[in-house]
Amino acid sequence: MNISSQNFVLIALIGIAGGLLSGLLGLGGAIIIIPALVMLMGFSQEMAQGTTLMMMVFPVGAMAAFQYYQKGFVDIKAALIMAVFFFISGYFGAKFATQIPQEILKKSFAIMLVTIAIKIWIQK
Repeated sequence: MNISSQNFVLIALIGIAGGLLSGLLGLGGAIIIIPALVMLMGFSQEMAQGTTLMMMVFPVGAMAAFQYYQKGFVDIKAALIMAVFFFISGYFGAKFATQIPQEILKKSFAIMLVTIAIKIWIQK
């Protein structure tokens, strides 16, 4: 993909929004960056998901997580257990996602976001 200076700025702003909201609320990739890449940049659902995963390979919130760690808000054992299983299951999830039609993937993604939003909204 040839990134123009206008696209560079938009992609940078998407990254900034994702990073700020990730550090502030613990969200970013799925809720902010993927929809922004699809709706604002015209990425396919698969391209947005793959690009977001690649973006998070190293930083995956390292600086934000460090801030939480410094304040005592990180359970290292739980994080390591989840990381191992996330690593393994992420491979299989990506393998499956790249083999199903984009429309099904996009609708599944939307259903997941709405379900999570409703649950958070009504929970006490």
